[in-house]
Amino acid sequence: MKFSYTRTHALHAPEKILVRGIAKDNLETPERLETLLRHIKESSHEVHGVDDFDRKWVSAVHDVGYLSFLESAHQRWRALQAIAADANMHAVENLIHPHVFAHHSSRRIPSSIQGQVGYYLSGGSCPMDSGTWEAALGSANCALTASKWVLEGAPEAYALCRPPGHHAYADFAGGFCYLNNAAIAANYLASTLGRVAIIDIDAHHGNGTQSIFYQRDDVYFVSVHADPDQVFPFYAGYANERGEGKGLGYNLNLPLPLGASDEQFAQAIDTGMASILHYAPAAMVVSLGFDAFRGDPSAGLSVNTPGFRRAGELLSKYKGPVVLIQEGGYVIESLAENLSAFLDGFLKNRH
Repeated sequence: MKFSYTRTHALHAPEKILVRGIAKDNLETPERLETLLRHIKESSHEVHGVDDFDRKWVSAVHDVGYLSFLESAHQRWRALQAIAADANMHAVENLIHPHVFAHHSSRRIPSSIQGQVGYYLSGGSCPMDSGTWEAALGSANCALTASKWVLEGAPEAYALCRPPGHHAYADFAGGFCYLNNAAIAANYLASTLGRVAIIDIDAHHGNGTQSIFYQRDDVYFVSVHADPDQVFPFYAGYANERGEGKGLGYNLNLPLPLGASDEQFAQAIDTGMASILHYAPAAMVVSLGFDAFRGDPSAGLSVNTPGFRRAGELLSKYKGPVVLIQEGGYVIESLAENLSAFLDGFLKNRH
């Protein structure tokens, strides 16, 4: 199988995130992707660089003002730092973190960088540094490259995306995510093929992806995840969220209780896949996270390595073109084993 990869992912490397008001080491590190890459090369899969796609595919799902913010934020933040230094004030740090957030009842876009940081970054787990924009754009191109391969006839392709994407809304970042790679890929595929399905099996609900397609019927979204009443993203991912307007009935959330086992994980995926097969898409995008793994510090599920093999088997029920998009997974020492198990279940039953 072909994997798309770009070195630009390593340009994004904020060392700290904020968790319950406390600065903690960032879980979403370059080492995550390099660990997966080493395993893929050792397993004799094909690893290829990415194409530079027209920005129209990113702006098709993301607000232009938001994209402008992402591209200019670091330069503007550094300018703010210089102003503070000249005024003998305490200088802001190079790492961009908001200290005031826009409330949903009064979301207004200020012109200042400090105000825009709180408008476009939705929490303490999406800091930015000097390389965030370039890395996020490279990640989107990674997803688009894999999607192009399946349009050219590849039965499946895997995008080694980093930063991940499924928590990014059209107009704000969240949960380590800046550009929504799965949404960009699905929209790109749908522009040529028509109906596309997305199934998200990351441990956290794909709230950004849901929001982007919530009023569309040409992209069917299914998410299997931990109960959002207890874990991130908290404010979306409930079973009664079924879509709106043309999208009503084209959104399926399958939340799991904390501590859910391999069997519960598999049952939910099986339910989601049954609905996708009824939808009969021309292609399927998989938001693939490994943070459902037992002991992962970011979520509360208890899936073992064989559970990811079973997940791969269930996803392989769909026989059309598939684009696999890397999302979360933060137990670095187990990432390669979990990826290997997933691919074993998926590829053996696809061919």
